[in-house]
Amino acid sequence: MARVRSEPRRVALAVGIDTGGTFTDLVIDGPSGRWAMKLPSTPAAPAEAVVEGLARAGAGARTRVHHGSTVATNALLERRGARVTFVTTAGVEDVLEIGRQQRPDLHALQPQRVPPLVPRERRIGTHERLAAGGAVLAPLTAREVQRVVRAVRRTRPEAIAVGLLHAWSQPAHEQRLARALAVLGVPVSASSAIAPEIREYERFATTCANAFLEPLVHAYLDAIAARHTGPLEVVLSHGG
Repeated sequence: MARVRSEPRRVALAVGIDTGGTFTDLVIDGPSGRWAMKLPSTPAAPAEAVVEGLARAGAGARTRVHHGSTVATNALLERRGARVTFVTTAGVEDVLEIGRQQRPDLHALQPQRVPPLVPRERRIGTHERLAAGGAVLAPLTAREVQRVVRAVRRTRPEAIAVGLLHAWSQPAHEQRLARALAVLGVPVSASSAIAPEIREYERFATTCANAFLEPLVHAYLDAIAARHTGPLEVVLSHGG
């Protein structure tokens, strides 16, 4: 009786893996060379295809994984993110909606803007104010912090974004609010940590987008990390 030769088990030293809505693609470096693999994606649970691909590639605890994904991009385009509450300086709650006053269609008589990620009823103004250089014009009191926490709790958020006027130059008020809001048990994104740059609309919009996506992306990466114990590096949208 002829002996059947078993195929040698592949061992991955490094894996590049990209997941999209249709396919999940892998390029694997191993002791015997480089090879590629393509699997159907699992849109309902995107981490499943990634974990299956890593298992087929022979990835282990020492395998270095570079991962790119459209999970966050697709969720943002499809508005499938978290229920976000936005805390900002009283009087500038509508910056998210006003934006830069750029019309999406220059010649439309009745232009339609894309609604902001956070509706007006979940934008909470807090009574504090900093000057552009960071000087305190109106202090953030302990009583006001407590009031904001109560107001945010009533909105039942799944994530919280904090963006105060001029926090790019002095983050103290923002950091204090973020620490206080952490007791609500949901992710808190502070603009001074996410995008510490001048111009309120850009800073606020970026922070709200981060809060909108964080629970989804966190759950996705946790699902991969729970079943792959090796190093995992996520490629950011700017390629870093």
